[in-house]
Amino acid sequence: MKCLAWDYVIFRPHNVYGERQNIGDRYRNVVGIFMNQLMKGEPMTIFGDGEQQRAFTHISDVAPVIADSVSIPAARNQVFNVGADVPHTVNRLAEIVSQAMNKDCNIVHLDPRNEVKIAFSDHSCAEAVFGARRKVSLQDGIQTMADWVRDHGSRESSIFEDIEVPKNLPPSWASVARLRV
Repeated sequence: MKCLAWDYVIFRPHNVYGERQNIGDRYRNVVGIFMNQLMKGEPMTIFGDGEQQRAFTHISDVAPVIADSVSIPAARNQVFNVGADVPHTVNRLAEIVSQAMNKDCNIVHLDPRNEVKIAFSDHSCAEAVFGARRKVSLQDGIQTMADWVRDHGSRESSIFEDIEVPKNLPPSWASVARLRV
């Protein structure tokens, strides 16, 4: 039997946010979670002390690179980190989101999750193949998304259903999840 070799390009985007994001997802995408909470008059919830650092990436910094990859031979059979270069704390993100949404920065800190404190990536491989590109600043990207969110309104969040293994599920999630018995 002969195995066929296929070309591939793998992207590892991180903390991507932007217009048309599902802001009703209470478990993923902190920017959308914060905006939805503010639209509903709720405080923004942050796990732990909020000093976790992440590089938050506007979708327009990721989508064109992925789209271009099919026509760049040097991208074939490679793995790329794609995203923002400047890390921010989750506390700072909450401040920026509340400013863009014209709302008070009301934060409730929840019990910490078991997560890394500082997580952002090196994009030098992507820049070597796709070229250096101007990236959207966090303030500009958040403002663009906030304008879209205000036009489209808040969303109701779905909840986890039929959780078989609730071990290590954050208490704030477990309190609303439907656990399988």
